[in-house]
Amino acid sequence: MEIRRDPITQSWVVQGQKDTAEDSQQACPFDHVAADSKPILLSPPEGVAQVRVVPHPDPLYRIEGQPGRLAEGMYDKMGPTGAHEVVVETPQHDRRLSQFSDEEIERVLSAWASRIVDLKKDVRFKYVSVFKNQGAEAGEEWAHAHSQITATIFVPRRIKYELNAAHEWYKERERCIFCDVVRQEEKQGTRIVDVQGEYYALCPYASRVPYEVWLLHRRHNHLFEQPHANSNRRHFASLLGRVLRRLEKIAPAFHLVVHTAPNTRSKKGELAGYWKTLADDFHWHVEILPIVEKRSKSYSIKEVYFNGVLPEKADERLRLLDPNT
Repeated sequence: MEIRRDPITQSWVVQGQKDTAEDSQQACPFDHVAADSKPILLSPPEGVAQVRVVPHPDPLYRIEGQPGRLAEGMYDKMGPTGAHEVVVETPQHDRRLSQFSDEEIERVLSAWASRIVDLKKDVRFKYVSVFKNQGAEAGEEWAHAHSQITATIFVPRRIKYELNAAHEWYKERERCIFCDVVRQEEKQGTRIVDVQGEYYALCPYASRVPYEVWLLHRRHNHLFEQPHANSNRRHFASLLGRVLRRLEKIAPAFHLVVHTAPNTRSKKGELAGYWKTLADDFHWHVEILPIVEKRSKSYSIKEVYFNGVLPEKADERLRLLDPNT
């Protein structure tokens, strides 16, 4: 297995990894803790763990090795150095994240943050991704409620687009583009789905798929894993739970991705001489892309999206759905 770079799009692509799915006839690997298992994180650390972080049984990236690149003519490739972990969100097999209490969701969020902080200590890793695929249509690997964390020796293309756009916006205006989005949406009020404290859930102006939702903090912060001293993560947990319960009434399958700042401890390659304004121009947020349409033009021409539901209509429908029924 190796990672190859597309010289045109600059995307890094993992090659040679077989696509595996849970065998419904086999016992769930997360229902019981094996006697010889060594979890990376337990929360709470004492008593019965409600959240466990374990190594992925068939990882895309492996912790051993150095991130040196090799040339193959004009092309670049490198070994699959990195980390790949599974966050087992509950010991109960038949519960979804949307069904958790606010306290339980907050515990999952804290596990995500803790692992990002720890993985960023490794200077080889340029980016740490947290994502959750729920439902077969989203490529869910196991039915047991879980999310995944990967640490990579490259920055994913989507994140690089955001970082570049945010940097250019700040250079021209000396303002964070994400903060401007929140202020604009707050002023117009036409795409806001829900609010809890200083956290907002909104349908983006140029939503890529029907009912796409972003969750953002009203106050600026570039690091999901390091909330402000006065930030109330329980508010964010409550908002996330309500948004997921709304979305599941329309689309039970979705992709959820945490967008945080890259690892500035990494000083090589694409992050060499990284922006001194990163803390000012980037803003962490969570993106949720529901899977509504079985057949969608969105994936026929990648990066050109076709959305059949205006975000103003999506926001209205989501807002009217009762997340408590």
